[in-house]
Amino acid sequence: MKQIAQFFLIGLVLLSITVVFDGFFILKEGQQAMITQFGAPVGEPKTEAGFKFKLPFVQDVNYFDKRVQIWDGDPNQIPTNDKTFVYLDVSARWRITDALQYMQAVKTEARAQSLLDDIIDGTVRDMVNKNDLIEIIRSSDWSLATMTNPRNNDAPPKVGRDGISNLVLEAAAKVTPQYGIELLDVMFKRVNYIESVRLKVYDRMISERKRIAAERRSTGEGKKAEILGKVERELTVILSEANREASEIKGQADASATKIYGDIYNQDPEFFSFYKTLQSYSSVIGKNTSLILSADSDLFQYLQKVDN
Repeated sequence: MKQIAQFFLIGLVLLSITVVFDGFFILKEGQQAMITQFGAPVGEPKTEAGFKFKLPFVQDVNYFDKRVQIWDGDPNQIPTNDKTFVYLDVSARWRITDALQYMQAVKTEARAQSLLDDIIDGTVRDMVNKNDLIEIIRSSDWSLATMTNPRNNDAPPKVGRDGISNLVLEAAAKVTPQYGIELLDVMFKRVNYIESVRLKVYDRMISERKRIAAERRSTGEGKKAEILGKVERELTVILSEANREASEIKGQADASATKIYGDIYNQDPEFFSFYKTLQSYSSVIGKNTSLILSADSDLFQYLQKVDN
């Protein structure tokens, strides 16, 4: 009898421990939970973190993420309203706002991603089909002021890429609440042309850059010619002014020299004549020079006086 009581006590302790461990659970930050009993939801979703209680054995806890999650779609080839195919890579942010409705309609994150694929991709395709290419590739704040070389056919978009993103969000956000999901935003990560169109765009971009480069080079050559002409004109003026000043200075110097020579000559004409004759000897008679002079030569007159 005593052994039966001991076994009963041990079983009771084990049962109590099991009830405690299975009857309580911890809800972490960033999580929300839905309690089900035999597969059917019980009560309201648990959204506040902390210790929570459930009936042991008969109730289960289903955890769901409460944080913002990312949906990243596959790039799709979509035709625009003006029959141009583009590749669009779209991303979105979403979160679970109603755990009960989410559990009943979706249950798993993989299923949620699949539903968002259908909803967002379909909405994006509809919006792109209704708009021209210019609305997809240009942002809503685009203007001619941002263009380096605007052309006549350049015009600001009516809606723009950002506006289309908002329209996609508005349309898709009306569908997701039935699944307990709130769609927060939709973004176009990348917009690209298909291969055939992209090559044509590259060719047009290259020709446009070449045209701009030719214009810049032509403008540069014109500026260069203008600057060189201005420099040459200024140089000519400077040289002309310098030559004029040099001529004036040389004339003044020649006049001064002539005056000095005249003053010296007036002081002693005979000595001046003798001095000039000696200077003539140095310029006429060089090294290894022989002269034949007549007796009445002007160069010989002072030499005759020396002999006498």
